Amino acid sequence: MKINKTLKTVLMSAVIMGTFTSCVKEDDWDTPEILCNNRFDAPTISMADFAAKAPATGTYKVPVDGPAVILDGYIVSSDESGNFYKTISFQDKPENPTVGLQIEVDKSSNYTDFPVGAHIRIKANGLVLGWDRGTKKIGSVDPTYAIGRIPGIILTRYLAGVCNGNNRLDVANLVPTKLTSLNDAKAEKYLNTLVSVDNVQFSKSEVDPTVKTFINYIAGVGQDTDRNLDDKVGGTAVIRNSGFSTFGAQLLPTKSGELTFVVSRYNTTWQMLIRGLSDINFTKDRFATGILGGTNITYTGSFSENFESYAVDASLFPKYLNYAAIGNRYWQIKTFSSNKYIQMSANAGSGSYQNLFMVPVDFTAANSLAFRVNVGFYNGDALKVYTTTNYTVGSDISTATLTDITSNFTIPKTPTSGYGVLAPAGTYNIPAAVTGNGFIVFKYEGANPGVTTTIQIDDIVVN
Repeated sequence: MKINKTLKTVLMSAVIMGTFTSCVKEDDWDTPEILCNNRFDAPTISMADFAAKAPATGTYKVPVDGPAVILDGYIVSSDESGNFYKTISFQDKPENPTVGLQIEVDKSSNYTDFPVGAHIRIKANGLVLGWDRGTKKIGSVDPTYAIGRIPGIILTRYLAGVCNGNNRLDVANLVPTKLTSLNDAKAEKYLNTLVSVDNVQFSKSEVDPTVKTFINYIAGVGQDTDRNLDDKVGGTAVIRNSGFSTFGAQLLPTKSGELTFVVSRYNTTWQMLIRGLSDINFTKDRFATGILGGTNITYTGSFSENFESYAVDASLFPKYLNYAAIGNRYWQIKTFSSNKYIQMSANAGSGSYQNLFMVPVDFTAANSLAFRVNVGFYNGDALKVYTTTNYTVGSDISTATLTDITSNFTIPKTPTSGYGVLAPAGTYNIPAAVTGNGFIVFKYEGANPGVTTTIQIDDIVVN
């Protein structure tokens, strides 16, 4: 009897295991759906109307014993990658939202219960609503903070998922609000909502000369870190990366493209938050920022430029590109002894400067290049001269191939105090192999502290 009983048990186990394993093929597990039940009744107020109850100062406490105050929303944040900490951001609709809010919770790994797009329902009775450090929040009454974190052990009293009819959590496909510029995102109506901006890249200083990581480290410990962004229409922003983010040690992407983020603000400082690296879709070449002029470019093989037609201090040259690749200084028109020229210097500045004066040339027709040059207060080489035949106007200079022709010219190394005089730098014979349209590039590279030499250029002649 004992043997039969044992055999029965073994056989039953085998059948059960066979049935179980037959559902799995090559470890191809489906992501388990989240079971749910509609804990709260239907909404009694729209999220927008509820958010409008927030006073300009102080907080509004939703009466504990008053009529039920219930609202719906959709999760836009995720703490899966560690970039959100004990906060959940949500908006009123999956697409074209009108309002966003943040709820403070004393609980982590919230993404496991409420993934991105989760349809949630909040019973706000007993909670407080208000502005706190720049953003509109819901949270618990707290003796120390204006809006406290809801203890994780009682979170289900206030927050629950909404079912989709099959006892599964309703998860919507969110459509980020598309904005033209990063600057457009800096508006209260977008706080705690999901947006996207195309033609965005990390600022030049973040990726050149060294590509930075998403966060800084001190003694091996990750720090909350801001990284600067630019867009193609002149907008700027920072993304704030948590010192606990799982992607913190990754290098910043060096290309450009579309960025999706949750709009956030700390006091008066706008700081955008990504949920993870999948929010960054940078697959296009970098574009240039800091270019002046270039509205009337003509490629020619014979011309001269003495700069006499420009006003003193002018930096806008329709026929040329004045390109501040790093820093905020440009080549400018200056005058001395009734003679005009262009000048660039890092003197009295701060930080690094890379500034390019780009002259369009038809290299097929051109034979030679000459110019006059002068330096002031020399303390290091600051000028290089290049040719390029594959630069596309509007793109980042890093996308072009530059040929260094500086050694064909004599660039003064004196005086170390005061200024010299403009003198011929020499003549460069353009090789027959260099053909097509392109640019002669006069590149100033300096820094303060560092090389602050002043460079002056005049009488550019191409024949």
